[in-house]
Amino acid sequence: MKIGFIGLGRMGKPMSINLVKAGYEVIVMSRSRLPIDELLSHGATEASNISDLTNDAKIICTCLPDEPASEEIYFGANGLLKHATHGQILVENSTIGPALARRIGTNAQKNQIGFLDAPISGGVPRATDGTLTIMAGGAKDSFEQALPILNSMGSTIHHVGAIGQGSVTKLTNQLLVGIHTLAACEAYLFGKSAGADPQQLFEVLGSSWGASNMLNRNAPMMISRNFGTLTPTRLLIKDLSLIEEVATELGISLPIGAKTRALFNAAHEKGLGDMDLSSLIQLFD
Repeated sequence: MKIGFIGLGRMGKPMSINLVKAGYEVIVMSRSRLPIDELLSHGATEASNISDLTNDAKIICTCLPDEPASEEIYFGANGLLKHATHGQILVENSTIGPALARRIGTNAQKNQIGFLDAPISGGVPRATDGTLTIMAGGAKDSFEQALPILNSMGSTIHHVGAIGQGSVTKLTNQLLVGIHTLAACEAYLFGKSAGADPQQLFEVLGSSWGASNMLNRNAPMMISRNFGTLTPTRLLIKDLSLIEEVATELGISLPIGAKTRALFNAAHEKGLGDMDLSSLIQLFD
């Protein structure tokens, strides 16, 4: 089966490589030349435009940086919804709002095109080793047809309901990621200031009720102060903005979420936008 993949960024590139490794004929498109050349070296082929890609691929995945990019790829003059045809399935792995996901899905269904909003969680390491969590919203038959593809990129695949619910589930996850990251930073400040040995502190907390994935992930980087750029803070700022938009539409209050977004914005103003989430400890120093 031929699979199209648009967007070879931090996540899309390793996901595409895993599709090639799984034996699929993968046709790629990306704004950057370097990842395309890398995919070609793994055995993928390149499409010069979306029209060519949709002519060849049965299932087309997209993994894009933000909503404007998704808008352009799906609704642009030469976008997927202009060229995809009856029976094809479009899989949006980007993190977008549920309203945009539903709008893409509605337009796809008008032309009997399958659509899944199937955002991903796990970061670059799990994208690389093919163990992502994928949360897919959409019709059951589209999900079942795409499932072998999703299984080639992730180890935990969930069908979470109708179109839009993949995005809802992902944004719920991102709200917790942001809150738990700041909670880990504040706990680190408290324990270290009170004289606890940081390494031993986190070894104890890792098996206690205060443990969280974000605590375990961020602790070594906070202790070493070697933050890197694995998951840039700016990506969470984008997601927290989407969460606020959805909460406003729903008429609900997220006071902890609002404070979290304000602190992430402060981190960006401090110059931490391109640094890993663990660098937010610098807000508390």
